Amino acid sequence: MDDSRLIRLVNEPIRLAEWEAKLADIDCGAQAWFAGVTRRTTETNDGQTLLTKTLFYEAHPTMAVGQLDQLAIDAIGKFELRRVVIVHRLGEVPLGEASVLMGCASPHRKDCFAALPWMMDRLKQEVPIWKRETFQDESTEWIHPEPRDPT
Repeated sequence: MDDSRLIRLVNEPIRLAEWEAKLADIDCGAQAWFAGVTRRTTETNDGQTLLTKTLFYEAHPTMAVGQLDQLAIDAIGKFELRRVVIVHRLGEVPLGEASVLMGCASPHRKDCFAALPWMMDRLKQEVPIWKRETFQDESTEWIHPEPRDPT
């Protein structure tokens, strides 16, 4: 991995302030961040609202880091980014805490704005990180990456 990409799986809370400097580049006029945070309510496919107690993440670490790095490489090429940071938490993630933090830097803002949702969608579809949601009634549900539509 070169200094244009920083990929980490962590077991502790993710704090933006710890990662902000990793996007620094005097040739970039844009830096953008996305944090995916555990929320209290979840909507089911049938319209039911469930109350979340906590999330728990597991990963195949070697594969996940490799695929996250490839995702960063692809994003750099597709969106003319100069730097990408992807940090994903493993283990229990309580309400209000970040499960994932993504950041990117580019000369122009439009590239950063376009890259973040694209990267997040790819992460959810392709990277071997699995989420178990525990609800207030103590029921659980595993959510696995869904294969991407090849079209």
